[in-house]
Amino acid sequence: MLIWVLPFHKSSTLPSAWSPNLSDDAYHLTRLPYDRRREILWRALWKFHFSKYISSSDCVLELGCGYGEFINNVQARRRIALDSWPGCLKHLTKDVEGHVGDTADLSFLEHGSVDFAFASNLFEHLTKECLATVLAQLSEKLTPDGKLAMLQPNYRYAFKEYFDDYTHVSIYSHESLCDFLAAHGYEVLECVPRFMPLTIKNRKMIVSESLIRFYLSSPVKPLGKQMFVMARPRRAQ
Repeated sequence: MLIWVLPFHKSSTLPSAWSPNLSDDAYHLTRLPYDRRREILWRALWKFHFSKYISSSDCVLELGCGYGEFINNVQARRRIALDSWPGCLKHLTKDVEGHVGDTADLSFLEHGSVDFAFASNLFEHLTKECLATVLAQLSEKLTPDGKLAMLQPNYRYAFKEYFDDYTHVSIYSHESLCDFLAAHGYEVLECVPRFMPLTIKNRKMIVSESLIRFYLSSPVKPLGKQMFVMARPRRAQ
């Protein structure tokens, strides 16, 4: 049995059409309370997976940064974090540029400035129309070699738990997400249907960097219900 799995980092950027009677703080209290074990998880994911895609000279953007566990661990020239939840700012390290706003508004970024964009458990919270807008804007903000990486619940393997989160509005499997990206001008570079276990709530589970490293390197992924997809905009030749 895996003992390191914990409540996964989720984006706290809620759909812009979400009920105005429900605050982002309420969402964090019910679905995404702070858990220091996520720091260990994301430090291990940076060390054993994401570091191979990012160089020290890169500009890295995280969409829906939440508590900042990913972007805080990134080692890069420039780090930018975006979330609709104002509380995210107090969790970011001092050299991370924090922005509070709608994910579908990337106007604060310079064109061609981002080398690597990342979103964890975000796009299932957005309508497909909103995601199309994000992809179109991001295409302009990425450098010619810039990439977008995503961690997402894979509906094919997580259909029983998918709507336990009451803010999920869109459904994606690894095939439908890759097709959506291709239909909106992106070339899929990598797709891992079973990358990580799904988000769970179990306060008794223990986190271990060594077990995370073993899991990432294993060809067998028990409980793997999260997918990893990386893509880049198709550029005119």
